[in-house]
Amino acid sequence: MRSDTLSMLERLVSFPTVSKTSNLELIDFVEKYLAQHGVSFQRIPSICGNKASLIACIGPAVSGGIVLSGHSDVVPVEGQSWLGDPWRLASRDGRLYGRGTCDMKGFVAIALARIPEMTRMDLSRPVLLALSHDEELGCAGAEELVSTMKSSLPDAAAVIVGEPTMMKIVSAHKGMLGFRTTVHGYEVHSSRLQKGVSAVMSAAELIAWHSRQNEKNALAISARGAPSMFDVPFTTLHVGTVTGGTALNITARQCEFVTDIRTLPGEDLLWKEAYLEKAAEVSGQIGNRRPEARVEVSQFIDVPSLDAVQTSPAIELAKRLTGEHEEFAVSYATEAGFFQRHGYPVVVCGPGSIENAHQPDEFISISQIDQGERLLDGVLDSLKA
Repeated sequence: MRSDTLSMLERLVSFPTVSKTSNLELIDFVEKYLAQHGVSFQRIPSICGNKASLIACIGPAVSGGIVLSGHSDVVPVEGQSWLGDPWRLASRDGRLYGRGTCDMKGFVAIALARIPEMTRMDLSRPVLLALSHDEELGCAGAEELVSTMKSSLPDAAAVIVGEPTMMKIVSAHKGMLGFRTTVHGYEVHSSRLQKGVSAVMSAAELIAWHSRQNEKNALAISARGAPSMFDVPFTTLHVGTVTGGTALNITARQCEFVTDIRTLPGEDLLWKEAYLEKAAEVSGQIGNRRPEARVEVSQFIDVPSLDAVQTSPAIELAKRLTGEHEEFAVSYATEAGFFQRHGYPVVVCGPGSIENAHQPDEFISISQIDQGERLLDGVLDSLKA
């Protein structure tokens, strides 16, 4: 492991960039670092102004470069039992501990540490850096980052999203749809149930629909019998939280729940339309009983799936540089789907294990950092004049 990578990772971990807080201190640091080395960059502020993404171009502003993509935010540490300070890098037994070491400041540190060397190299095509905010909140900053990169920087030949895959080649992942559903009922005494509308019971009908779809999807896959790249080989629907109701003997005026749908590639729009159609059906039913009753649905997460492409320059590049030949699919979502949506060849490949992400005493092994550095060595070699 290079000393400059270690120093950079130590600095990045020291920024407590939990998604619910600002990441601007880290972005300021990266911008000053890039400016010191004469690298042009562009800040992409969030709507609230408290966060930002960043894109940069190292080398000639011509097409055919390679994008290194990572996110700046991390998940909270509250309620977790850590042996040490989560915001202070610690080294023990060949591992580097700290929040974000694995997911995914390790990959970002590898890229940033090489900036001085990149600026001295005779590159014929550029390295393009993409650093987003709020990936842990449903990739909230990804769409604007990728669209800005598409319009502001030269087209790239490949994108490497450095999420922790143990340096395996991930060519497909599920999408993620997040819905907030609010059911408005009509309050009456529960002894007069038919005169009112229970928002809780109507919400329960919608929630039960989720379970029925899971059963149907599982049965359909079982009947098909074909092998799948995914460990859970069908789209899954999940309700994570439910709140509502006033008292035992009052039909609930309101109930709210959140839905998380993990879609197979090619099924993103299908399941969005299916849920909205079901919600509209229930809304119509309760609205016929009381004009005040209705179902409102708002979408707050829309992460596109990543569809495996047989001939992708990004996948072929990653295979060549890592020596890996097998492709994998994962059930979690990444920002890779946004790059693919905008026409970029993309692969997910980075150091560390997803099993260590979001955990207390999160860590990345030094051997994984070594492999990530070798990947970047290959990227730079492929871009030399």
